[in-house]
This record gives sequence, structure tokens and C-alpha cells, in this order.
Amino acid sequence: MTPNILSIAGSDPSGGAGIQADIKAISANGGYAMAVLTGLTVQNTQGVQRVELVAPGLIAEQIAALREDIRIDAVKIGMLGDAAVIGAVADALGGLEAPIVLDPVMVAKGGDRLLADAAVAALRERLLPMAALITPNLPEAADLLDRTEAQSRDAMTEQARALLALGPEAVLLKGGHLGGGQSPDLLLGANGAEEWFEAARVETRNTHGTGCTLSSALAALIGAGFDLPEAVRRAKAYIGGAIAAADQLGVGSGHGPVHHFHALWRGGD
Repeated sequence: MTPNILSIAGSDPSGGAGIQADIKAISANGGYAMAVLTGLTVQNTQGVQRVELVAPGLIAEQIAALREDIRIDAVKIGMLGDAAVIGAVADALGGLEAPIVLDPVMVAKGGDRLLADAAVAALRERLLPMAALITPNLPEAADLLDRTEAQSRDAMTEQARALLALGPEAVLLKGGHLGGGQSPDLLLGANGAEEWFEAARVETRNTHGTGCTLSSALAALIGAGFDLPEAVRRAKAYIGGAIAAADQLGVGSGHGPVHHFHALWRGGD
């Protein structure tokens, strides 16, 4: 049966990140995508000009309407914006048995802040303990832990353990911000088991929405029943292919999107 995957995130009108990227990634990985909007942005590939959050009560109503009618097999959470929205989402998801993949979206690719500083504590206290998996990059992990950004694999391991202590069942700490020719990710499970996932770095500017895309692919694969290591392997291969094919697209003059349908469109390799 096709898994029903719910994304709770903001909108990116350029289509590279946010809800739009989530729907593409979920669909490309075999899931039926549903979407609850948390905010509207004015942005393109060059940056974010404005963010307007949806009223917390309306967000909660969107989630409630879906829960009343549709089986939810997994949830992906992206941009939330502020503490009130975080609280509304946490309350609305209370008691849901479906696994939650939390991508702690804090800063856009161009450097624009997407989560108020005051909301970091709410994210840490309300949603991290509800998550089956969190997928921070190194700057996001540093924000969540109020530490300096990890600069080595040893520091990544230390910070992943600290994040796990905050309550999620597992942590996938993404090492793309490390220097060098590799982009290593560390999966740390509830039993303390560590597994590294390696990939060669692809030289391209078109990496807008990589975090949204990876976390949504993970939600689709987990919702389909894959165990966590296999879901990570498949999702990392998918995002690697999407980045490698990104230059086949011609979207904007800034940080363009990855190619979500690189393996599905005619002519895709």
C-alpha cells in the first residue's frame, strides 16, 4: 500500500525548497504527499525577502482535518518560524503513532534566518523528544546545542550524542559543511550505534533545498517500512543523484534547485 506522508513546512514559490520540494521528494520516493503550510515566503534562488507565518490555530486545524480522515504513515517537519507555531504543531501531533522526521530548518541557503532565535528552545523542548529522527546540518546542530560548529568527524560524533540526549530516537547529523572532497553523514541510533554514510562532494551551486529534500525522502522511505539505516542509504543515494543532475535544470541565477525527478524524467540518467 502506498504510504501517506505528511509534510508540515513553509512554502517556497521558486519550487526548490519547502513544501514544494517535499512534495516532489516524497513522490519521487514512492509516497503519497500531503502538505500542511506553516508559512508563506517571498523568495527566489537569490534569497528570501519576506516570511509570513500562518496563524498557529489554522496550522492546528489543517493537521486535525487530516488526522480525522486519512491514515498518516510518517510525518516530515520543516520550517516552523516561531515558538507559537512550534507549540501548535507539537500539540496537534500529540498521540500520533506515525514516525516523525524533524528537519530543524533555521537558516535558508542564502543565509536568511527562518527560525526566530527565541524559538530554538521551544524546538528543542517540544519537538525533538517527539521525533523518530532529526536531520540537522552542522550549523543547525550548533544552534540547537548552543555550541560552536563542528569542524571534524570527532566533533560531529560528540554533537550527535548530545543531540540524542535531548530526546529524539535517532540523529542523522549531516556533514556537508565540512571541508574536503567527501560529504559524510553520521547516523546515531537510540542504542548508541554509529554508522557513517559517505558520498563524494558534487561541485555545483545548485543545492537549494537539499535538507528539505533529504528529510522528505527519509520520511517517505521510513513510512514505506524501510529500517532506518536502509532508509538513510536510499535517501542519501537519491539526494546525491538529485545534486549531480541539478545542472540539467535552468532555474534562476542564484542557488538553483536539485533535480528531484532525475531518475524519472525522460532523458534522466
